[in-house]
Formats: sequence, structure tokens, C-alpha cells
Amino acid sequence: MGVGGRDVSMSLDGVRDKNLMQLKKLNTVLFPVRYNDKYYADALASGEFTKLAYYSDICVGSIACRLEKKEGGGIRVYIMTLGVLAPYRGLGVGTKLLSHVLDLCAKQNIGEIYLHVQTNNEDAINFYKKFGFDITETIQNYYTNISPPDCFVVTKFITQSQTKK
Repeated sequence: MGVGGRDVSMSLDGVRDKNLMQLKKLNTVLFPVRYNDKYYADALASGEFTKLAYYSDICVGSIACRLEKKEGGGIRVYIMTLGVLAPYRGLGVGTKLLSHVLDLCAKQNIGEIYLHVQTNNEDAINFYKKFGFDITETIQNYYTNISPPDCFVVTKFITQSQTKK
């Protein structure tokens, strides 16, 4: 580490059976929802689309995605979770995680990526809007045990011109 805490290393690592507990621990701390075995199976199956983020070798965040087949062919990406531990927010960890997935979408010609965001989560909504996501739908009573129960569907459509940077 450099002078004054600078030159801190930030890295991403894939999720595998041997470090799946890291993702489970992060989710317990970060989210008011408990995730089932299907969530973790989908996260593992997505390969490079699910990552753990390390800040100075400490696991501080994650992104977990599911690849979905669209009607009529093609694939879209659903961001199941993206979260960073509170003390590490604002340091670029979430940006690094989301940028990684957006880059993968571009390289693999995946034209749509979306997620659900609780309607009162303004920080998350503003974060995704910075990356070109838009609110495309509101779903009433999406969540069962948290308040408010409503969510926005937040979507980014990636056109071919955006992928040829």
C-alpha cells in the first residue's frame, strides 16, 4: 500500500464451489432477502458473469448474474445481485463489477441487461442510470417480506454501435 493509503489493489475473482461461501456471507450482510439454492446454481452457471470483488485482498463486493434465453433466440443478462459492503462504497468497486459485466455483454453481442430495484433504493437507481440504464417497468408487490414491496425493472439495451468501441 502506498503513502496515505493509496495504490490499493482492487481485483475481481470468479465464483467457484470453493469460494461460494464468500458470496453467501456477502449476501447475508448486504441484502434483506435470503437467496435459495437456485440463485447460487444460476450464479455458478453464469461463469464470468458472476464475480467477487477484493479490495486489498478483502472480499468487499460481488455481482451475480443469470443468463436467460429470450423468446425468438438470443440471450439477455439478469443481474440477480450487485452489492458492496458499506465502508467500501464510493471507491469504484461497484463500477468495476458492473463494467466487467457490461464489457462481457458487448464482447458476446448480448443486447439486453436488466435487474429489479426496490422503488425506494435511490442510490442504486442513480448508480445504474449513470451507466445508461432506464426504468422500463414498475412491478407492484414484487417483494414479499420487505417494505416497500414494489420494484422497478431497470434495463439497458446495448446496440451494436455501443459495442464497437
